[in-house]
Amino acid sequence: MNDMHMMSFGASRRQVLVGKIRTVAQDRPLRLSCGKDIADIPVAYQTYGTLNEAKDNAILICHALTGDQYVASGNPVTGKAGWWNFMVGSGKPIDTDRFFVICSNVLGGCMGTYGPKHHDAEGNVLGLNFPVVTIRDMVAVQQRLIESFGITQLFAVIGGSVGGMQVLQWAVDFPNMVRCVIPMATAARHNAQNIAYHEIGRQAIMADPDWQDGAYHDAGTFPVKGLSIARMTAHVTYLSENALQHKFGRMLQHGDVLDFSFDANFQVESYLRHQGVSFVERFDPNSYLYVTKAADYFDLAQPHDGALSLAFAHTPVSFCLLSFTTDWLYPTMETRHIVRALNAQGADVSFAEIDSPYGHDAFLMEDTHIMNVLGGFLDGKAKKFGVGV
Repeated sequence: MNDMHMMSFGASRRQVLVGKIRTVAQDRPLRLSCGKDIADIPVAYQTYGTLNEAKDNAILICHALTGDQYVASGNPVTGKAGWWNFMVGSGKPIDTDRFFVICSNVLGGCMGTYGPKHHDAEGNVLGLNFPVVTIRDMVAVQQRLIESFGITQLFAVIGGSVGGMQVLQWAVDFPNMVRCVIPMATAARHNAQNIAYHEIGRQAIMADPDWQDGAYHDAGTFPVKGLSIARMTAHVTYLSENALQHKFGRMLQHGDVLDFSFDANFQVESYLRHQGVSFVERFDPNSYLYVTKAADYFDLAQPHDGALSLAFAHTPVSFCLLSFTTDWLYPTMETRHIVRALNAQGADVSFAEIDSPYGHDAFLMEDTHIMNVLGGFLDGKAKKFGVGV
């Protein structure tokens, strides 16, 4: 295990400081789901709070599809505060005065953890030579990272969306290594609609001539248009119809004047274009292909002939699942499906459907209902297990 701080790596168009890097799987190569072995895996991560002497107060937070390790600290790329800054910190629901919080960039990501932007032994950018990975592979790398801290059991694993998939995979693959989990706005597998939206995004990237069959780093190009369209498409799925209508309706950019062109006449068009452009500044196109494919491959029931309950057989883990009323990407029925599977196994499970107008992105919004449910669950379990008290 090797630690480095503020390590820089070659970004698509500029150098980015990614914070702490720890190399895992040095002595034990990791066998990926695709059958390939990888070793000496750099993992970019951030920590908050202090690991206690018993090493039993650690919480792992898993980020969503295009998130990163900067859950509660300034992002060096965007210059913005951490993406869950209101949830993690001193006196906050995930209280860093009580808990040691870890958040790492996922395998295949583009913020420092091993991914398609890294180089092979000859110094060439991996690009599409990077192996296709799964949610299970991402969790296996996280487990190696946690192990490197000398932590044998996490107090909790928390995450939303694709991060919630990672949380569920933790509960299935390492049930004796985590006391409780909080999956939010997620599902046990992608349905056809989920896969379809991701495929539109991937095809937009790959249809851009500047993608260069994934070798745009070597070609000195960058598929700006393709990645931007992929983000615009995905962003619509993160919002609710009511939220979009309330915020934009049919409002025009310039009063009530139509300019009879294909520029952004409507404010919602301008908003989506802005989302696309800002995303291009912080994310790698090949990583987008890999992480979306990992989400599409996710299916907890598949190894059990479609019986999801068997994935949780005899689980000792305590679950708290959250869904949101206007989330049509991962609707509440998907969460209820998981709850029923857990109930069939007699698991310790709590479930809350939170009324929110924000759609899928509700778990990223500062909302007292979410904060109270999450904070209350953690506090109750901490008292029960004598952790962080």
